[in-house]
Amino acid sequence: MKPAVFSYHRPHTLEEALSLLAQHGFDAKVIAGGQSLAPMMNMRFAQPAHLIDLNALPQLSGVTLAGEVLSIGAMTRHHEVATSGTVRAACPLLAEAAATIGHYAIRQRGTLGGSLAHADPAAQMPLIASTLGASIEIAGPEGSREVPCAEFLIAVMTTDLAAEEIIRAVHFPVARPGERHAFEIFSRRHGDFAIAACALTAMLHGNRFSSLRIGLGGVADTPLVLDELAAGFVGAPADAPTLAAIADAVAGAIDPYDQPDISAAYRRDLVKALTARALQRATQSANTTFN
Repeated sequence: MKPAVFSYHRPHTLEEALSLLAQHGFDAKVIAGGQSLAPMMNMRFAQPAHLIDLNALPQLSGVTLAGEVLSIGAMTRHHEVATSGTVRAACPLLAEAAATIGHYAIRQRGTLGGSLAHADPAAQMPLIASTLGASIEIAGPEGSREVPCAEFLIAVMTTDLAAEEIIRAVHFPVARPGERHAFEIFSRRHGDFAIAACALTAMLHGNRFSSLRIGLGGVADTPLVLDELAAGFVGAPADAPTLAAIADAVAGAIDPYDQPDISAAYRRDLVKALTARALQRATQSANTTFN
């Protein structure tokens, strides 16, 4: 299929883009990499009367490290997020997850801001931003505002972004010295959206957890971050029985939907396996040393 008729706009400043959004409101959509919006337009699930192309706005791209905050422009491509030396050093979980998005061609076009604005609950970037406690910087007619990712993602493909607003940047906390991480994802075919995914960070003191953060994707309307559950294992040894207990607890904490081709029981078992695998990866050196 082909998209419905629309007017194309290519602003060269953020102010011009915001003016176009204010003028056309809900009749307009911004396009970044187009990896989600373009297929939806071709299938006529989305029929904007005005398409506002952000690709002539270089100020919305790039990676900046300032103190304990890693800031990434909304138009930064997934490939750059995955391969940037700055991102890999300051926020390795983000870089690892970005490298698993779709295929090479998709990573060359798709953007961090576009993925967050689309808010697919099975996508990698909403999961990582939620797990790490990132904040979303939003530009609008009244100026800029910053929203925690947990408040930005409201429901399936629904965000706190108003019709006249644009994501400017995403701010991630820098990984702490000694922080471990792991990302595990399962899909039917390489490059497909995840049936389930697990992201986690951990700190160890000796062979015991001093901090633990676990996020899940593909199991609810938005990424699920299990802070209270994870806090219950702080102080526990990072040994095989504890890792198994955490994986069991995580699987028991979710309530996935039954779908015609994917049962809730299957997804729950998959989450258990992915969590166990991520925990094993994140604690591998501790287990080698102390077990």
